Amino acid sequence: MSDSNPSRTGGEILVEALRRNGADTVYCVPGESFLPVLDALHGAGSIRTVVTRHEGAASNMADAYGKLTGRPGICFTTRGPGSTHAANGVHTAKQDSTPMILFVGQVDRGFLGREGFQELDCRKVFGGLAKWATEIESIERIPEIVSRAYATALSGRPGPVVIGLPQDILFTSASVADAPPVRISRANPDPAAIEELQRLLLEAQRPIVVQGGTGWDIEACNAFAAFIHAFDLPVVASFRRQDLFDNRDPHYAGMIGLGVSPKLVQRVKDADLLLVVGSRLSEVPTNGYTLIKSPVPDQLLIHVHPDPEELGRVYQARLPINASLANTAHALAALPAPASTPWSNWTREMREEYLAFSTPAPNASIEGVDFAQVMGYLSETLPDDAIIANGAGNYTVWVHRYYRYRVPATELAPTNGAMGYGFPAAIAAKLREPNRTVVCLAGDGCFMMYPQELATAMQFGAPLVVIVVNNGMLGTIRMHQEKNYPGRVSGTTLANPDFIALAKAFGAHAERVEHTEDFPAAFARAQAAGVPALIELRTDPRQITPAARI
Repeated sequence: MSDSNPSRTGGEILVEALRRNGADTVYCVPGESFLPVLDALHGAGSIRTVVTRHEGAASNMADAYGKLTGRPGICFTTRGPGSTHAANGVHTAKQDSTPMILFVGQVDRGFLGREGFQELDCRKVFGGLAKWATEIESIERIPEIVSRAYATALSGRPGPVVIGLPQDILFTSASVADAPPVRISRANPDPAAIEELQRLLLEAQRPIVVQGGTGWDIEACNAFAAFIHAFDLPVVASFRRQDLFDNRDPHYAGMIGLGVSPKLVQRVKDADLLLVVGSRLSEVPTNGYTLIKSPVPDQLLIHVHPDPEELGRVYQARLPINASLANTAHALAALPAPASTPWSNWTREMREEYLAFSTPAPNASIEGVDFAQVMGYLSETLPDDAIIANGAGNYTVWVHRYYRYRVPATELAPTNGAMGYGFPAAIAAKLREPNRTVVCLAGDGCFMMYPQELATAMQFGAPLVVIVVNNGMLGTIRMHQEKNYPGRVSGTTLANPDFIALAKAFGAHAERVEHTEDFPAAFARAQAAGVPALIELRTDPRQITPAARI
């Protein structure tokens, strides 16, 4: 506290703390519990307020912002129903290691513990879901708590922070000193560890590099690519991290995760060394911890991660390295290139297998739109910096198999498999990057999680294109039904609305495509519409994956 500072409401102090830490956008559904914050945002010209139609969409937009910028996405909701709706995005941010801060309007401090109207204990409800969950207990501590929230969200393994805001603190006025912007310390890799990494790598015959996680920027990705080129190594992306390495590069060999190539699975099993940089090696990329066995893999494991708590948690690496990914990338790029590498043919073969797997071939048995051809067209024609967003469902297997990402921050996809994520994420991306092409891919079930956000896209001017892949079912669950209970369809059939009429009711451009050859012209019209656009693809419900039919 300082008498030299003007008296301000808690809401004004909070918004100033956000501004000082570089916040330029907040996503919210307004609530009376944080009215002073809304009022302060009215006068904060440098911070844009994006009002969504559902708190789940707001939290997903905040996650998307964090993925795109590397800075915490900021979300405000009211207590009780509002914050529990937003828990969806908090879970995504936790599993995806995305920096995010969710502020929850809370009851007055005098009402806490009495189960007041919509009261919710942020520490208990979000304690196991967020990286840190707390409540501000006095107006004087607002700058301190916000600073710690930024430091926690950005340090080590990034993640979400949840902060309860008692209503009376926001309305109270006091003279409180502001805190300076948070500075994050990034660990450098131990030079001895880099030397050991180099030695182990040069002793290998069949190495594979797995790149993943968060904390990368363009410079770090470029430095890492320079290391890969110098050592002629094959690179595999961890699940839904394909944009970290140019998929057109002759060293890129695919993704480990859902829809992985069987040949790539065998290559990982046959590898004698895995250099894993950034990835946690969670359940999906390791195929239930069988492709890479826990606790001690069959392959020699070098594991680089920015959070010491991740090293040794599931896997016992031969060489664990606790360091920031950017600093590690630059240290690896500084290593001298070897005179020769015994794995050059291994790298070339893996690349050839990836190209064969990721190039769509015509399928005469498909009725309606051949989604593989659509993804092939988008991959060939979209700009390098186009942002592709998706949620969850079997349709994503086509997206990740056939689209070739080129530059970082172009893949917005939840590693926790959250349905509905793609459309709110795409809106956030288009508002953040208005000059870039933004395309959302969504299944019919996935899109219907947040279709009302068409209103948000219209209100705030986000002329993205959403492609709804309509097969009239929840494809992933139907696939598992057919495997476990053949012919016994239960709960997976969808009765959908008229997507074209729905989109047009919001003022969006909308078209239906029933034949593959009609897609390019329809997509061109959608891009030229100047408003949010929806294209419905009628796809074959029997084609449950690119390789399997019911």
